[in-house]
Amino acid sequence: MSEPFVITPADVEEAARRIEGHVLRTPLVPAPRLSALTGATVLVKHENMQATASFKERGAVNKLLTLDEDERERGVIAMSAGNHAQAVAYHARRFGIPATIVMPETTPLVKVENTRSHGARVVLHGETLYESAQKARELAQDGELVFVHPYDDPAVMAGQGTIAREMLDDDPDLEVLIIPLGGGGLMAGNAIAAKALKPGIELIGVEAGLYPSFFNAINADDLPVGGATLAEGIAVKTVGVQTLPIVSSLVSDIVLVGEDLIERAVYAYASLQHSLAEGAGAAGLAAMLKEPGRYAGRKVGLVLCGGNIDTRLLAAIMVRELEREDRIVAFRLTTSDRPGLLGKVASLLGEQGANILEVNHGRLFLDVPAKGVTLDVTVETRGSAHAVAIETALRESGFAPHRVLPRGLAGRDLEEPGR
Repeated sequence: MSEPFVITPADVEEAARRIEGHVLRTPLVPAPRLSALTGATVLVKHENMQATASFKERGAVNKLLTLDEDERERGVIAMSAGNHAQAVAYHARRFGIPATIVMPETTPLVKVENTRSHGARVVLHGETLYESAQKARELAQDGELVFVHPYDDPAVMAGQGTIAREMLDDDPDLEVLIIPLGGGGLMAGNAIAAKALKPGIELIGVEAGLYPSFFNAINADDLPVGGATLAEGIAVKTVGVQTLPIVSSLVSDIVLVGEDLIERAVYAYASLQHSLAEGAGAAGLAAMLKEPGRYAGRKVGLVLCGGNIDTRLLAAIMVRELEREDRIVAFRLTTSDRPGLLGKVASLLGEQGANILEVNHGRLFLDVPAKGVTLDVTVETRGSAHAVAIETALRESGFAPHRVLPRGLAGRDLEEPGR
């Protein structure tokens, strides 16, 4: 690593000594069920176990502990919509440093209140992080506050780099590290650390497909950037000026993952690893799900970099994945209206081992004969083969079943060719 980067392996070593005792040395946990899912030997670094459930604490603590007495008295300011805000606020209070956090006006109330609960002064400004950053710099200048950038700061990068140092200390045989990419602070710090300890290790960066900022910058491409993503923690439109040279020099590839893969990865962490992962935290696993053959037979380290996910969103993802796996299935049945119909359908489904979740009984639809009735039945199954068996039993009993999306939002006829 002869490049004149803004941080060195020695900076990461110093950061490791500085933050010891202030952040959790998170475990690197074997993940046999994720290994079976991907064909690789997967180990997960659980940064979701930090006090604020994110790796951001490492960089924040390292930065705060480099301040001199005068800077500590004046206080710090940061711009963030989530994890960085909470990390700076939490540790600034621990160290007795006044903290101001500028957040977009669109930030969910729960994140605003969490940041306030750590003792920070919260300023809501603008609709985007860019506008918040502009305001933060104005306030920093007016109040002579120290600006703590979420990624484009050498002390922050060095603090984040302690993750790879710990991973390779726990398992020197790791062959690949897959790390989420937002502004690049996490990847830059860990690239410096990992390449110093094991020059041959492969580093893969992962971006949300809607925010290919590094992909564009490194490949001189012009893919569109923006949109609503589950991985809001890496939804960054502008890459770091100081992180870009490190990422472009040391990272072998940048993988773009779609929203469906991010959802699958969040679900896999919850159901197979029994761990909460926010969208950005699950991005590394999403990359493996996209190209499992690329990692087959190799020892791969994943950084589960954050676990701050809204519980309602998590519940929606879990249900959506059950639907994708045909473990929740809805049928629309059309038949003549007669006494005992609901009982007959329920008995048939019970015989097939299906658990009924919801029934909608409709008589007034104009596309149904006056003496007819439709039943929308949502059931829980054991998977695709079981769903087909249930559909077959319903058809053989004369109910002419048609598959619909749950709650009848849209439908498709299973009897159509090619479906």
